Amino acid sequence: MAVPDFQSMMLPLLEAIADGAEHSNSAAFDSVAKQMNIAAEDLQLMHSGGEQTVFYNRVAWGKTYLKKGGLLKSPKRGTIQITESGQRVLRNKPAKIDIRFLKQIGGADCLKPSPTTGVVQLEDSVNESSAATPEDLIESGYQSLREALILDIIEQVKRCSPQFFERLVVKLLVAMGYGGSLEDAAQVLGRSGDGGIDGTIKEDKLGLDVICIQAKRWEGTVGRPVVQAFAGSMEGFRARKGVLITTSNFSKDAEDYITRIERKIVLVDGQRMAELMIAHNVGVTIVQTYEIKRVDTDFFGEEE
Repeated sequence: MAVPDFQSMMLPLLEAIADGAEHSNSAAFDSVAKQMNIAAEDLQLMHSGGEQTVFYNRVAWGKTYLKKGGLLKSPKRGTIQITESGQRVLRNKPAKIDIRFLKQIGGADCLKPSPTTGVVQLEDSVNESSAATPEDLIESGYQSLREALILDIIEQVKRCSPQFFERLVVKLLVAMGYGGSLEDAAQVLGRSGDGGIDGTIKEDKLGLDVICIQAKRWEGTVGRPVVQAFAGSMEGFRARKGVLITTSNFSKDAEDYITRIERKIVLVDGQRMAELMIAHNVGVTIVQTYEIKRVDTDFFGEEE
C-alpha cells in the first residue's frame, strides 16, 4: 500500500503511546508503521527535498496536530507522551482522529493562532478534509509549475528557426559539460552536412572522444529509419557515441534499436530536452526561491 495521509496516522500514533509512558519518536513511529502495515519499500520513499522520508514527514505532522489538540505532549526532546485528554479520547474508542475531530473536542480555538504571538494556524494551508501535508502541497504546486514550464519550453523551441535550435543544443551540451568552451562547440556544430549528422562535439575539454549530434525540430514521431541513418553516418567520423535530439518523441522501435547496436546513442525527446534545460538553466530564469527551514534540535540540546 502507499503511504497513508497524515490525518490517517493520528489515531494509530495515539494508540501507540496509550500506556502513558514516555516513548521515543522513532519507537512510536515504528509502531505506527507496523500497525498500518506499511510496506518496507514505501517506508523508504523520500520527499522531494531528500531530507526525510514521506512516512516520517506525514506521521510527524500527525504528531504536531495531536500536540496542538492537547492529546499528546513532548516531555523532553525526541519523546512523546499521551495526555489525560488523549487517554480520555481513546477510552471513547473513536473511529478516527482528524483535524475536524480535534476541533470538535477542543473547540475551534485549539488549532487557532495564539492571540499574543499571532502565529498563523496550520489548517489555513491544510484543509480539514485534505490528505496532504503542507510539504505535499508545496511539492504538488511545484510539480504543476514544472510541467507547465516544460510544455512552454517545447512550444517556444518549436517556434524558433532551425539555426536557433542548433545554437540552443550547443549551449545545452556545453552547460552539461560537453564540448569544451562554447566557442569551440559552436565551430563544429552544423558544419559537416553529412547525411544524418548535424555536427560533432567533444565529449570533454581535452577532446578525448567525439560525439556526433543530430538536432531536428520534428513534428511527428521519430522512427527507426532516422535513428538507423544517424548510426550509419557516425562511421564517417569514426565515432562510437551520438546524441539525437528532437522536439517531438521517438517510436518504441527506435528506442529498441539503439539497445541492439554496438554504438552508444542517446535519444533525447522534447520532454527530456526541456527537463535538461531546466536543470542546467538554459533558456529559463529563476522567478522566486523559497527556503523551508526546521528546528535544529542539536542547537537546543543542553548537556546534563
